Amino acid sequence: MGFSIATWNINSVRLRMPIIEQFVMQHRPDILCLQETKVPNELFPLSPLRALGYEHIIVHGQKGYHGVAIASRIPLTEDHRQDYCNVGDARHISAIFHRGSRRIRLHNFYVPAGGDEPDRTINPKFGHKLDFIEEMKRLHANAEPNTSAILVGDLNIAPLEHDVWSHKQLLKIVSHTPIETDGLIEVMKRGAWLDLMRQQVPESEKLYTWWSYRAKDWEAADRGRRLDHIWSSSDLGPLLQRIDILKAARGWDRPSDHVPVTAHFNL
Repeated sequence: MGFSIATWNINSVRLRMPIIEQFVMQHRPDILCLQETKVPNELFPLSPLRALGYEHIIVHGQKGYHGVAIASRIPLTEDHRQDYCNVGDARHISAIFHRGSRRIRLHNFYVPAGGDEPDRTINPKFGHKLDFIEEMKRLHANAEPNTSAILVGDLNIAPLEHDVWSHKQLLKIVSHTPIETDGLIEVMKRGAWLDLMRQQVPESEKLYTWWSYRAKDWEAADRGRRLDHIWSSSDLGPLLQRIDILKAARGWDRPSDHVPVTAHFNL
């Protein structure tokens, strides 16, 4: 049984609905996870997504900032929102779905970006990011009996050397500092998570999901980072068929600076 799940930091779901529709009509993932929706729950655009076949939608949003959502063609149950760091931000949502005989817990995250200065003594946003990652270390892929797990989202960290355009030049840049990358790798190790994108693409190859708005010609410069991730419990690793990173979406009309990433499984 085929199954696909996509993750995309959309940078305002209402503003980007035309490109969400474009992506969905072309690629039709079974589940679409969005981050940085930037809309309170009561104003979330449910109707356009339902018109595209996503009858099952759960949202966790707030006005102007953050926000996560899961839109699914498959029924969702047991939705849960974890308030990481107890600051009231809408940065996590999870749910259960079934595919074939499998029960799967899905987590959708939007990790804090962390500001510009990688020093928590002068930049509280960076300290908040580190505390958020520390709390994520408690999340285990095998936390629930007889339940597989998938974790997706904009984790705002490019953990490996070739997840950025220049490892040496970005070592002191937020998203690729050693304290961040070591922390995210520890989240994976402690939680027994598989990095599905790197299961498909060797660590020696460049792999990006984000290109800055600041670049005059983002495609020619190609100074990307892999900030968006799809992880799973170990039992799903052998069932992964492929990962698609839709780089072309960065060049669409009024784009997000992130592009959609889709995992395809044979469940």
